[in-house]
Amino acid sequence: MQLKDSPFNLSPLSDEQQRQLGQVLSTLNTQQLAWVSGYLYGLSQTGHQSIAASAAVAAPSGSLTILYGSQTGNAKGVATAIKAQAEARGLPVTLASMTDYKPKQLKKESHLLVVVSTYGEGEPPESAVDLFEQLKKGKIGKLDGLKFAVLGLGDSSYEFFCQTAKDFDNFLATAGAERIYELASLDVDYQDAAKAWGEQALNAIAATLSSGAASSVASAVQQAVGHSQYSKENPFPARLSVNQKITGRDSTKDIRHIEISLESSGLAYQPGDALGVWFDNDAELVGEVLALTGLSGDEATAHGTLRAALTSHFELTRLHGGFITGLADISDNAALKDLAGDKAQVNALVASTQIVDVLKRFPIALTAEQLIGLLRPLTPRLYSIASAQSEVEEEVHLTVGVVRYPQEDGTVRSGAASSYLADRLIEDGEVRVFVEHNDTFRLPANPDTPVIMVGPGTGIAPFRAFMQEREAQGAEGKNWLFFGNPHFTQDFLYQVEWQRYVKSGLLSKISLAFSRDQANKIYVQDRLREAGHDLYQWLEAGAHFYVCGDANKMAKDVQEALLDVIAEHGHKSREEAEEYLSELRRAKRYQRDVY
Repeated sequence: MQLKDSPFNLSPLSDEQQRQLGQVLSTLNTQQLAWVSGYLYGLSQTGHQSIAASAAVAAPSGSLTILYGSQTGNAKGVATAIKAQAEARGLPVTLASMTDYKPKQLKKESHLLVVVSTYGEGEPPESAVDLFEQLKKGKIGKLDGLKFAVLGLGDSSYEFFCQTAKDFDNFLATAGAERIYELASLDVDYQDAAKAWGEQALNAIAATLSSGAASSVASAVQQAVGHSQYSKENPFPARLSVNQKITGRDSTKDIRHIEISLESSGLAYQPGDALGVWFDNDAELVGEVLALTGLSGDEATAHGTLRAALTSHFELTRLHGGFITGLADISDNAALKDLAGDKAQVNALVASTQIVDVLKRFPIALTAEQLIGLLRPLTPRLYSIASAQSEVEEEVHLTVGVVRYPQEDGTVRSGAASSYLADRLIEDGEVRVFVEHNDTFRLPANPDTPVIMVGPGTGIAPFRAFMQEREAQGAEGKNWLFFGNPHFTQDFLYQVEWQRYVKSGLLSKISLAFSRDQANKIYVQDRLREAGHDLYQWLEAGAHFYVCGDANKMAKDVQEALLDVIAEHGHKSREEAEEYLSELRRAKRYQRDVY
């Protein structure tokens, strides 16, 4: 929004204030804009000189922009906290998701903080891909005069720890920007370190901005919109109302349809959002860890007894490399020390086993302090929401694949949150939850826009929400679903609902890939190629293309198939097809929710 280009161009705002105000207003919906309009008018009538404070606003020499690229919401949370720190100092600051930010705007920035996570094999989160690629390819040009700092969040158990942050730091420096504070690469227990880094980085930034500047108009408008009282740190104690297996008796998968009541919570969500679920570790697993380390569980810790701490405060199912190397440092076991020194073996163990499996292989007596020192804080799990509030009101639905896999010794290992949900009884089924908004995975604003959805397995969840919302809207846009799973008779999730949508005409097309119902395995990417001609025509007609599900293989295979379709039916080279796909991403017409 360029206010200075409007008929009302005799604005008392500076160009920078107009830019910041326009950037914020562009993120608000119609209802929020109406509220803000009335709010600002009221202030003008009461004689307020400033929204943020009654003190006069000192003109800053530049302003701070905080950009975040988040996969699970952690980077967004850190960036929001740093913004609050900046506002408390009176610094002019704007917060934006990379998905809502025009890369060319970097040339106009004076101070920049980047907070970004890494997932998979050192890849940027979905919201950061476009900015990442444009910087990588040098498309933005020189950034002389920009002062920046980068904060990375990651998991050191992965080989490419915080690689995306390192890449952003390098790209910006290569483009001529000045690094004003050192890069930080933070592990899963990042909260305290992130706060300290934010304070130090803001010290460096404040030194080059005019002191005493009050918060900007943009910051005040963003604050005015408000947030729910329930969050990741303060989850809502919800009630589980439905826990139903929706795969057949002979299915190789245990997939549950979960319904949770949000009554009296005030929590609101949109199709595309995720539900965060806090959980307790299985009591038998806790007992096994205690037995293998020679501990009773009655030992005192900062979280109560050791048994209570292991139940509710520490990860026991997600193994990380630091546990293995840390255990080797404590142990006298030569085989364990050799293993810890072999990065490939450590990575293989992390990918295939749990903490208890390492302890069974290398039993060792530990103190409570030693054990806790080897563990990481428990983190909630995020599930794509499978319902629209326009349909289910004060409920939220999930589609949960229960993780259970047998071991060589006959025991069965379970996923933490999925098993916790699957084993909850309705009578005592309290679940601590919060909403994690995902603004990078949204239905088109225009309900007449066609939509293509690729969601094999539990990736179907957000598209169930999409269809409920489109039905409630009376949307005229066409809808095409690609769904896959092993067997038609056992694994066609929500089959009756999809058939109803086909019959009503809401679902224009459905393409199914049941991989093991014939000699040759067929997957959703195969169906994409088979339907290439129609698929390309839909894209040319303005369709939005969505993918949800496995990031490691499925999402990559689907993207390759999509590129093949664009190249073949659009008569383009590989490079031209990649640019076509990049344009779709920039226009928010290619969106992925992958994990």
